[in-house]
Amino acid sequence: MLAKILVDNRSKNELACEWGLAVYIEHEGHKLLLDTGTTGVFVKNAESMGVRLEEVEYGILSHAHYDHSDGMSAFFEKNKTAKFYLRKGSEENCYGKRWIFYKYNGIAKGLLEKYKDRILYVEGNFTLLPGVSLLPHTTPGLEKIGKRAGLYIKKGRRWYPDSFVHEQSLVIDTEEGLVIFNSCSHGGADNIIREVSEAFPGKEICALIGGLHLYRSTEAEIRALAEGIRKTGIRKVITGHCTGTAAFDLLKAELGDTVEALYTGMEFKIG
Repeated sequence: MLAKILVDNRSKNELACEWGLAVYIEHEGHKLLLDTGTTGVFVKNAESMGVRLEEVEYGILSHAHYDHSDGMSAFFEKNKTAKFYLRKGSEENCYGKRWIFYKYNGIAKGLLEKYKDRILYVEGNFTLLPGVSLLPHTTPGLEKIGKRAGLYIKKGRRWYPDSFVHEQSLVIDTEEGLVIFNSCSHGGADNIIREVSEAFPGKEICALIGGLHLYRSTEAEIRALAEGIRKTGIRKVITGHCTGTAAFDLLKAELGDTVEALYTGMEFKIG
């Protein structure tokens, strides 16, 4: 499996960066795109990195937030055939709460209708390809995490803490073990690792790749997550985007070489 980070919050080179994430993946001869960042800047970065987006066969949206979905229109302009796979429950109804104010942070209004012929909704443990799966959350009570993070869903005229029914993990079976891509890990990285372990009993999980949504978390919360990750026995966590610099440094101090930083332009092979 080959992965290339087309956009992340950080860049170590001339490639553009932004608050968002987009990852290009090659596996067993197939080409996938996970997320599209906040704008279409990932398209230009892809060209600079030798990635031909028009050859992507499968698009996957990790969850229904703008910083992962708003570049979808740029992808559809570049690629005329690939479908995008969203978790059933993905709607244009996500909000962030600060004090008493709710700010929209979901998929661009009208996008799901405009590109409905290019979008497929999946349920349960979905096999995209042999060895490539899309998994929902199965951990109960995630709305508590949503409330703590100030993330809400609007239904009618009311707001409810987000339980992340719109979030999914992309899981790839490699020679080194299972690789989990979860772009923000809103449901908790340790919970996600356990969910994947339960879905694939007997399979070793070698890596979790994506953001951990810790940039507003307390030191105690970050240390607790580090301990939860340690207990899973996972070998590598490659993280960036919404993890945050301070949180990354604390995770690094707690977990050492298990933790590695993502950045725009990063490339790595597993298996």
